[in-house]
Amino acid sequence: MKQLPGVSGSLICGAMALLFSLHSSAQSVNPIQSSFNQYRQNAPVEKVFAHTDKGAYLTGEIIWFKLYVVDGTWHKPLALSRVAYVDVLDNNSVPVMQTKVELKNGSGYGSVYIPVTLSNGNYKLRAYTNWMKNFSADYYFEKQLTIVNPQISPAAYATQGPAYDIQFFPEGGNLVNGVATKVAFKAVGRDGVGIDFTGAVIDQKNDTVARFKPLKFGMGSFTFTPDAANTYRAVIKSGNAPAVTANLPAINSNGYTMHLTDNGSQLTVNVSSVNAGSDGDVYLFVHTGQQVQAVKYVSLSNGSAKFTIDKNQLGEGISHITIFDASRRPVCERLYFKRPTKLLAIDAAPDKQQYGSRKKVSVAYSAKDNAGNMQNADLSMAVYRLDNFQKQDAMDIAGYFWLSSDLKGNIESPGYYLKDNSADAAEAADNLMLTQGWRRFQWSDVLSNKQPSFSFLPELDGHLVVGKIVNTATNTPGGDVVAYFAVPGKRVQVFTARSDSTGKLLFNTKDFYGPGEIVVQTNTEHDSTYRIDVQSPFSEQYSKNTLPPFMVSPDMQQSLEKSSLGMQVLNLYSGSSIKKYRDAPVDSNGFFGKPYKSYKLDDYTRFTTMEEVLREYIHELWVNHDKHYHIKMINEAGFLDDDPLVMLDGVPVFSMDKIVGLDPLKIRRLDVVRDRYYWGPAEAEGILSYTSYKGDLAGLDMDPHAVVLDYEGLQLQRVFYAPVYDTDEQVASRLPDFRNVLYWSPSLNSNKQGKKEVSFFTGDQEGQYIGVIQGITADGTAGSQVFNFEVKK
Repeated sequence: MKQLPGVSGSLICGAMALLFSLHSSAQSVNPIQSSFNQYRQNAPVEKVFAHTDKGAYLTGEIIWFKLYVVDGTWHKPLALSRVAYVDVLDNNSVPVMQTKVELKNGSGYGSVYIPVTLSNGNYKLRAYTNWMKNFSADYYFEKQLTIVNPQISPAAYATQGPAYDIQFFPEGGNLVNGVATKVAFKAVGRDGVGIDFTGAVIDQKNDTVARFKPLKFGMGSFTFTPDAANTYRAVIKSGNAPAVTANLPAINSNGYTMHLTDNGSQLTVNVSSVNAGSDGDVYLFVHTGQQVQAVKYVSLSNGSAKFTIDKNQLGEGISHITIFDASRRPVCERLYFKRPTKLLAIDAAPDKQQYGSRKKVSVAYSAKDNAGNMQNADLSMAVYRLDNFQKQDAMDIAGYFWLSSDLKGNIESPGYYLKDNSADAAEAADNLMLTQGWRRFQWSDVLSNKQPSFSFLPELDGHLVVGKIVNTATNTPGGDVVAYFAVPGKRVQVFTARSDSTGKLLFNTKDFYGPGEIVVQTNTEHDSTYRIDVQSPFSEQYSKNTLPPFMVSPDMQQSLEKSSLGMQVLNLYSGSSIKKYRDAPVDSNGFFGKPYKSYKLDDYTRFTTMEEVLREYIHELWVNHDKHYHIKMINEAGFLDDDPLVMLDGVPVFSMDKIVGLDPLKIRRLDVVRDRYYWGPAEAEGILSYTSYKGDLAGLDMDPHAVVLDYEGLQLQRVFYAPVYDTDEQVASRLPDFRNVLYWSPSLNSNKQGKKEVSFFTGDQEGQYIGVIQGITADGTAGSQVFNFEVKK
């Protein structure tokens, strides 16, 4: 066997080429590795995980969430994007809730209110960044949420079709005539959960050629030798349900197969070629998280080849093992999972196991590495009541980043594969690799060496608002046109953009928070034939992952009634408390900073016309009237050339006639910048910024060419409602407290000094409660922990 040493992804392609040139027999492999590294460097990967406060909700409740954004290789918090998008989709991929969340150093949090008009069903919460929109929606974070509307009776679930579904996956991807092959399988019920069953593979003579049953979560494997002269089908039986028959994958008369054997410290990969060339070289390429770990090649002998891989050479997590033929075409591929040892050990425990109503709960927590050393970690914690409706959420941050984010479809209990180091768990993990493997790229894209083109930029500073400008006279894109994006209000928020040849506009906003109106326009004094369309920032591509049917069992009725009562009481008696938001930390100054001079009109004798105000009080300008009004700014060098940029409550107004026509009694302040000012692609001959008393444009009629629409910036952070019962008077309050989420904090931090503590109070709801705390360190070590206690009167 000839071997190329594994190459660290931190080396540049030129260094790799030098390394390969030192081994003349390795030249044939170099193009694969070089192309792969070039592709990886041009397409950085982001991953997002969302920790929600729970997994089942009623309409009228609030979904609280914390987002963790990491790089796709090392899982370290990534500060590439400053904005994340969160959608809640129904079963038809129609958005029912959407929001934008600010990110800081790969972390952000927010909430969404569930409308009381929403229908019963399973929904999909997904999270992604603008950069992630360049890739398949299968890479977005997705999580199933169950939402029940207490005012709508659940529809009867139609049980048409088979009670379960089974699929088969040959190792390496192919069944080839005459070659013994490992075949993995996965069987799930209507709820998407793996089932227990027995099965057999039967040929056309009804002879049984293989028997099988799952090891864990409906998954397992068996080995058989396919004969192209025969036809095969699988029959499975689960409980009292009718037997289900399924076809096996097609049998090829020629092609390649691969089989991996774990020998403890080494992996052996056997490759077979049938009628596809018995001689020549085959290549093995291994990468973990798109970091190259091993590149080898060997010559076929009688249609067979054998590779060995030192497991110490592989990175932790999922490795992709690909076989290429002599023409460097990928012919087989499978995944291998190396259980990670780098997990964050979170310790969290309440000070008691049982509490009365309205009692203080103190939870001590810390985070440690494998060696037991205290760690600084970014954490989030939720404490909620468990019942027949609200079950423990099986999704956790470590399981998602190590497994779910790199596999296809739903992964049942991903934490099992990380925390259990038994032989059965290792075999179950390999079944998972065989049944749900995929990759984040197409080899044809990699090997073509094409420079990737991306339609969506990373939002490095703030939310990017995208628009398109069209010349209505010619119905063609308007290129090289400056446009203005403004948010009306007392704080000046104006952003500019110049359109490209396709008419695309890109407004790079900053500190743009909350819902409201926006005004988008060109300088209509010069560009009156243009129309601007503002595009939705939310992704319009959707994954192929389906949601299981919505089902409410009879044993949930009492829990749902109790939860419904709690939700109604909370909204009725504490409605104002759950609608409080924190002020956004923004600079109140306009984009132009400190003005040359600021005029507070109440400090002067009030005139009845704006022309008198400008002529009598504002010494930094000159007003001229010849059919239309014009204003010229004056500085130490003299007059500037053209009308200044004039804004009213942050909205540019290009008609000086409208400015002079303003009612000065509605204007509180006028800020003056007397010098030429450059703001992005826009050039202003000075600036006049009017602020009205109400921030409502003082009754100004907007230009009909301007686009005025509702648009929400980054979400304002809602305050989590958590009543305090420190005093006897507070405890004796007759205001009912039926909360089922006692505590939510998206911004806990552990440190290296020792344990920290949080506290909260129980409510009036008895029952079992669970706390879930999870998070990640700066070096990408993730983990989670749960704790339990009981509330009993």
